Amino acid sequence: MKKFVKIIIMIVLFVALLCIFINFGIIFKENKKIMGAAEAKPAQCALVLGCGVRADGTPSNMLYDRLEVGIELYKSGKADKLIMSGDHGRKNYDEVNVMKQFAIDRGVPSEDIFMDHAGFCTYDSIYRARDIFEVSDMVIVSQKYHLYRALYIADMLGVPACGVTADKRPYPGQFVRSSRELLARTKDFIGGIVKPKPKYLGEALPVNGNGNVTND
Repeated sequence: MKKFVKIIIMIVLFVALLCIFINFGIIFKENKKIMGAAEAKPAQCALVLGCGVRADGTPSNMLYDRLEVGIELYKSGKADKLIMSGDHGRKNYDEVNVMKQFAIDRGVPSEDIFMDHAGFCTYDSIYRARDIFEVSDMVIVSQKYHLYRALYIADMLGVPACGVTADKRPYPGQFVRSSRELLARTKDFIGGIVKPKPKYLGEALPVNGNGNVTND
Protein backbone atom coordinates (compact mmCIF):
# COMPACT_ATOMS: atom_id res chain seq x y z
CA MET A 1 0.00 0.00 0.00
CA LYS A 2 2.82 2.39 0.87
CA LYS A 3 4.54 1.61 -2.43
CA PHE A 4 1.29 2.32 -4.30
CA VAL A 5 0.89 5.68 -2.52
CA LYS A 6 4.47 6.61 -3.37
CA ILE A 7 3.87 5.82 -7.04
CA ILE A 8 0.74 7.97 -7.06
CA ILE A 9 2.61 10.87 -5.41
CA MET A 10 5.43 10.57 -7.93
CA ILE A 11 2.97 10.61 -10.83
CA VAL A 12 1.21 13.69 -9.42
CA LEU A 13 4.54 15.48 -8.93
CA PHE A 14 5.64 14.58 -12.45
CA VAL A 15 2.39 15.91 -13.96
CA ALA A 16 2.63 19.10 -11.89
CA LEU A 17 6.24 19.71 -12.96
CA LEU A 18 5.35 18.98 -16.59
CA CYS A 19 2.48 21.48 -16.37
CA ILE A 20 4.80 24.14 -14.95
CA PHE A 21 7.43 23.45 -17.60
CA ILE A 22 4.86 23.74 -20.41
CA ASN A 23 3.48 26.99 -18.99
CA PHE A 24 6.88 28.63 -18.66
CA GLY A 25 7.77 27.49 -22.18
CA ILE A 26 4.62 28.98 -23.71
CA ILE A 27 4.99 32.26 -21.81
CA PHE A 28 8.66 32.61 -22.76
CA LYS A 29 7.97 31.76 -26.41
CA GLU A 30 5.02 34.12 -26.93
CA ASN A 31 5.83 37.07 -24.66
CA LYS A 32 7.64 39.02 -27.39
CA LYS A 33 4.51 38.98 -29.59
CA ILE A 34 2.31 40.74 -27.00
CA MET A 35 2.04 44.53 -27.20
CA GLY A 36 -0.23 47.53 -26.92
CA ALA A 37 -2.52 48.71 -29.71
CA ALA A 38 -0.14 51.50 -30.73
CA GLU A 39 2.72 49.03 -31.37
CA ALA A 40 0.71 46.52 -33.41
CA LYS A 41 1.50 46.17 -37.10
CA PRO A 42 -1.41 46.33 -39.58
CA ALA A 43 -3.11 42.97 -40.16
CA GLN A 44 -5.97 41.58 -42.20
CA CYS A 45 -8.23 41.47 -39.16
CA ALA A 46 -8.50 41.68 -35.40
CA LEU A 47 -9.83 38.56 -33.71
CA VAL A 48 -11.67 39.65 -30.55
CA LEU A 49 -12.07 36.67 -28.23
CA GLY A 50 -15.38 36.50 -26.42
CA CYS A 51 -16.09 36.12 -22.73
CA GLY A 52 -18.97 36.71 -20.35
CA VAL A 53 -22.13 38.63 -21.23
CA ARG A 54 -24.38 39.76 -18.37
CA ALA A 55 -28.02 38.71 -18.05
CA ASP A 56 -29.12 42.18 -19.21
CA GLY A 57 -27.22 41.69 -22.49
CA THR A 58 -24.29 43.97 -21.72
CA PRO A 59 -20.65 42.84 -21.97
CA SER A 60 -18.71 42.00 -18.83
CA ASN A 61 -15.82 44.31 -17.94
CA MET A 62 -13.27 42.02 -19.57
CA LEU A 63 -15.28 41.74 -22.77
CA TYR A 64 -16.00 45.49 -22.80
CA ASP A 65 -12.27 46.23 -22.72
CA ARG A 66 -11.50 43.68 -25.45
CA LEU A 67 -14.13 45.28 -27.67
CA GLU A 68 -12.80 48.79 -27.04
CA VAL A 69 -9.31 47.69 -28.06
CA GLY A 70 -10.58 45.85 -31.14
CA ILE A 71 -12.47 48.95 -32.27
CA GLU A 72 -9.37 51.07 -31.64
CA LEU A 73 -7.35 48.78 -33.90
CA TYR A 74 -9.98 49.02 -36.63
CA LYS A 75 -10.32 52.81 -36.46
CA SER A 76 -6.56 53.33 -36.44
CA GLY A 77 -6.16 51.24 -39.59
CA LYS A 78 -4.37 48.37 -37.81
CA ALA A 79 -7.13 45.88 -38.73
CA ASP A 80 -9.23 45.91 -41.92
CA LYS A 81 -11.96 43.75 -40.41
CA LEU A 82 -13.13 42.55 -36.99
CA ILE A 83 -14.01 38.94 -36.13
CA MET A 84 -16.13 38.65 -33.00
CA SER A 85 -15.64 35.08 -31.83
CA GLY A 86 -17.63 33.71 -28.91
CA ASP A 87 -20.29 31.41 -27.58
CA HIS A 88 -23.66 31.41 -29.33
CA GLY A 89 -24.51 27.79 -28.73
CA ARG A 90 -27.81 28.48 -26.97
CA LYS A 91 -30.79 30.66 -27.84
CA ASN A 92 -30.71 32.36 -24.45
CA TYR A 93 -26.97 33.12 -24.45
CA ASP A 94 -25.33 35.07 -27.24
CA GLU A 95 -21.91 36.69 -26.97
CA VAL A 96 -21.30 37.48 -30.63
CA ASN A 97 -24.37 39.59 -31.43
CA VAL A 98 -23.70 41.64 -28.29
CA MET A 99 -20.11 42.10 -29.46
CA LYS A 100 -21.11 43.11 -32.98
CA GLN A 101 -23.78 45.55 -31.82
CA PHE A 102 -21.29 47.14 -29.42
CA ALA A 103 -18.97 47.86 -32.35
CA ILE A 104 -21.78 49.10 -34.62
CA ASP A 105 -22.93 51.51 -31.90
CA ARG A 106 -19.40 52.96 -31.92
CA GLY A 107 -19.32 53.57 -35.65
CA VAL A 108 -17.90 50.36 -37.15
CA PRO A 109 -19.78 49.41 -40.35
CA SER A 110 -21.71 46.16 -40.06
CA GLU A 111 -20.13 44.76 -43.23
CA ASP A 112 -16.68 44.98 -41.63
CA ILE A 113 -17.70 42.86 -38.62
CA PHE A 114 -17.79 39.07 -38.87
CA MET A 115 -19.37 36.91 -36.18
CA ASP A 116 -18.01 33.49 -35.30
CA HIS A 117 -21.01 31.90 -33.59
CA ALA A 118 -19.06 28.73 -32.70
CA GLY A 119 -16.04 30.21 -30.95
CA PHE A 120 -16.66 28.00 -27.92
CA CYS A 121 -13.01 27.99 -26.83
CA THR A 122 -9.77 29.71 -27.79
CA TYR A 123 -8.60 26.77 -29.89
CA ASP A 124 -11.86 26.65 -31.87
CA SER A 125 -11.81 30.42 -32.43
CA ILE A 126 -8.33 30.37 -33.96
CA TYR A 127 -8.86 27.16 -35.95
CA ARG A 128 -12.07 28.60 -37.42
CA ALA A 129 -10.36 31.94 -38.14
CA ARG A 130 -7.93 29.97 -40.31
CA ASP A 131 -10.32 27.50 -41.98
CA ILE A 132 -13.68 29.28 -42.08
CA PHE A 133 -12.67 32.94 -42.36
CA GLU A 134 -9.46 32.18 -44.29
CA VAL A 135 -7.42 34.64 -42.29
CA SER A 136 -3.89 35.21 -43.57
CA ASP A 137 -2.66 37.19 -40.56
CA MET A 138 -4.34 38.74 -37.54
CA VAL A 139 -4.14 40.62 -34.30
CA ILE A 140 -5.61 38.70 -31.36
CA VAL A 141 -7.28 40.83 -28.68
CA SER A 142 -7.64 39.62 -25.10
CA GLN A 143 -6.18 40.12 -21.62
CA LYS A 144 -2.47 39.38 -21.37
CA TYR A 145 -2.78 36.21 -19.25
CA HIS A 146 -4.92 34.70 -22.04
CA LEU A 147 -2.84 35.90 -24.99
CA TYR A 148 0.10 33.57 -24.31
CA ARG A 149 -2.08 30.55 -25.00
CA ALA A 150 -3.93 32.13 -27.92
CA LEU A 151 -0.67 33.01 -29.65
CA TYR A 152 0.74 29.55 -29.03
CA ILE A 153 -2.33 28.00 -30.68
CA ALA A 154 -1.96 30.38 -33.64
CA ASP A 155 1.67 29.30 -33.99
CA MET A 156 0.77 25.61 -33.90
CA LEU A 157 -1.96 26.14 -36.52
CA GLY A 158 0.30 28.19 -38.76
CA VAL A 159 -1.52 31.52 -38.51
CA PRO A 160 0.76 34.60 -38.30
CA ALA A 161 -0.45 36.64 -35.33
CA CYS A 162 0.47 39.14 -32.66
CA GLY A 163 -1.44 39.82 -29.46
CA VAL A 164 -2.76 43.15 -28.21
CA THR A 165 -3.57 43.48 -24.53
CA ALA A 166 -6.95 44.67 -23.30
CA ASP A 167 -5.97 45.08 -19.63
CA LYS A 168 -7.58 48.40 -18.79
CA ARG A 169 -8.53 47.75 -15.13
CA PRO A 170 -8.33 45.15 -12.35
CA TYR A 171 -10.75 42.23 -12.86
CA PRO A 172 -12.28 40.45 -9.85
CA GLY A 173 -11.53 36.73 -9.76
CA GLN A 174 -8.30 37.04 -11.71
CA PHE A 175 -6.42 34.65 -9.41
CA VAL A 176 -8.92 31.89 -10.20
CA ARG A 177 -8.73 32.61 -13.95
CA SER A 178 -4.94 32.62 -13.92
CA SER A 179 -4.92 29.32 -12.02
CA ARG A 180 -7.27 27.72 -14.54
CA GLU A 181 -5.07 29.03 -17.32
CA LEU A 182 -2.21 26.82 -16.10
CA LEU A 183 -4.31 23.76 -16.98
CA ALA A 184 -5.73 25.33 -20.14
CA ARG A 185 -2.24 26.01 -21.52
CA THR A 186 -1.27 22.41 -20.85
CA LYS A 187 -4.42 21.14 -22.59
CA ASP A 188 -3.85 23.35 -25.63
CA PHE A 189 -0.17 22.41 -25.75
CA ILE A 190 -1.36 18.85 -26.38
CA GLY A 191 -4.06 20.13 -28.75
CA GLY A 192 -1.43 22.02 -30.73
CA ILE A 193 0.37 18.73 -31.32
CA VAL A 194 -2.71 16.60 -32.08
CA LYS A 195 -4.62 19.39 -33.90
CA PRO A 196 -8.18 18.08 -33.46
CA LYS A 197 -10.94 19.66 -35.53
CA PRO A 198 -13.33 22.05 -33.74
CA LYS A 199 -16.83 20.94 -32.83
CA TYR A 200 -18.22 22.87 -35.81
CA LEU A 201 -16.67 23.85 -39.12
CA GLY A 202 -18.70 24.62 -42.25
CA GLU A 203 -18.42 26.53 -45.52
CA ALA A 204 -15.76 29.19 -46.01
CA LEU A 205 -16.72 32.81 -45.27
CA PRO A 206 -13.59 34.76 -46.28
CA VAL A 207 -12.85 37.72 -44.02
CA ASN A 208 -12.06 39.89 -47.03
CA GLY A 209 -15.77 39.71 -47.95
CA ASN A 210 -18.89 41.15 -46.34
CA GLY A 211 -19.41 40.47 -42.63
CA ASN A 212 -23.18 40.58 -42.97
CA VAL A 213 -23.09 37.02 -44.31
CA THR A 214 -22.54 35.95 -40.69
CA ASN A 215 -25.66 37.71 -39.40
CA ASP A 216 -28.36 35.44 -37.98
